[in-house]
Amino acid sequence: MTAETSPGTASAAGRARYTTVAIFLHWLIAAAIIFQVILGWRIGDEPKGPATYAIFQLHKSIGITILLLSLARLAWRLFNKPPPHPVNQPRWETLASHVVHVAFYVIMIGLPVTGWIIVSASKLTIPTILYGVIPWPHIPGLPELAAGPKHAWLQAGELGHGLLVKLTYLLLALHLGAVAKHQILDKDEVLNHMAPGSRPGWAEPRAWLAAAGLVAVVAAGYLYKPAVKHAAPKPAAVAETAEAPEAAAAPAAPAAPAPAPTAEAAAPAAAATPPAADAALKDPVAWTVAKSSTLGFTASWAGDAIEGQFKRWTADILFSPEALDRSKLTVSIDMTSGATGDDQRDSSLPSDDFFAAGAHPKATFTASKFRKTAEGKFVADGVLDLRGVKKPLSLPFTLKIDGDTATARGVTTLDRTAFGVGQGEWASTDQIGGKVKVSFAITAKKK
Repeated sequence: MTAETSPGTASAAGRARYTTVAIFLHWLIAAAIIFQVILGWRIGDEPKGPATYAIFQLHKSIGITILLLSLARLAWRLFNKPPPHPVNQPRWETLASHVVHVAFYVIMIGLPVTGWIIVSASKLTIPTILYGVIPWPHIPGLPELAAGPKHAWLQAGELGHGLLVKLTYLLLALHLGAVAKHQILDKDEVLNHMAPGSRPGWAEPRAWLAAAGLVAVVAAGYLYKPAVKHAAPKPAAVAETAEAPEAAAAPAAPAAPAPAPTAEAAAPAAAATPPAADAALKDPVAWTVAKSSTLGFTASWAGDAIEGQFKRWTADILFSPEALDRSKLTVSIDMTSGATGDDQRDSSLPSDDFFAAGAHPKATFTASKFRKTAEGKFVADGVLDLRGVKKPLSLPFTLKIDGDTATARGVTTLDRTAFGVGQGEWASTDQIGGKVKVSFAITAKKK
């Protein structure tokens, strides 16, 4: 909301109103600031979760939009003079108008810039993607600073942003009060400058239309419901290797959804094969995983289920139901490949607060002990090494072998806190649950 509509912008001579471009930018920036204020209140008041996170992402997008529009408005103002003040306006009102005018530009540019500093200096280097489409860079140099200076920038950004927010409340109150004074008490032409054709007094429909627009923007800010992305991308090439992916019957990651259809017994398949093939099953068999195989996870955030998958993982397995004592499994997961369907959220997963992928780029699950619990049902007992922490893990799975093709499904539950996944404010299980499901669904061929 530009200060050029602050007290005393009506004229008795010269230009009767602002240019069409100035008027358009004024109302657009005004609506964006009011909507932004409401989103800011909601971010502070609502519990942390996917919806609040999505509102914060929109808040960043609108902030950058206000910055760009305000710079355009300022540039336009330098080359297009506004209407002069009323000839009979007291000097103190004219001075106050100039002060408020400058102060509005300070907040219109300062608020987005301080917000940009906060995002750029945050410990979580979450990218800014305007409206989920256009990448916006961090302030050059800030993300690469050492921890001390970076934290100092973060504190400065937060302090400046907070002070400018309070200044915004004051300026909005002054501005709206001044417009009402000019329209109702002074009965001059101030409103006409930003609402061409307006006349002084209570009955002016453009004044009521502006008031209705203000109410509508406030209501929109409270009623806005972001589209929260819960599901991971559809399982494309999940089991990928630089060369050939190999079968895995167990996951090695910190969380997971779970497709787990019941598998048929391996014994009927063995009975349907020739005696030579049946004998061969007594030795462990090497398997190659199909690209349609998936390794996923499911976590809870503020009561909502967040589903994801790991896009890059490899598995090396020797397995046969007839040779469980000699079967072996190793699964290696690229911890930078977690995907939940939200690029900005996903970029925080490899950080030190979660997977610490810089120091521990891989998670591994190794198993050399297998148990048969029922027909077509098995358990792989092994060790999960995640974020540098090793813990025993038993993975139940179902298996069906039909000739040279095997299908396996499995799901288990991990405690993320036992592996240090979630540091600082994320260590608490109040918002992000401690229990995370990990699941896999694979199809494999004999090598």
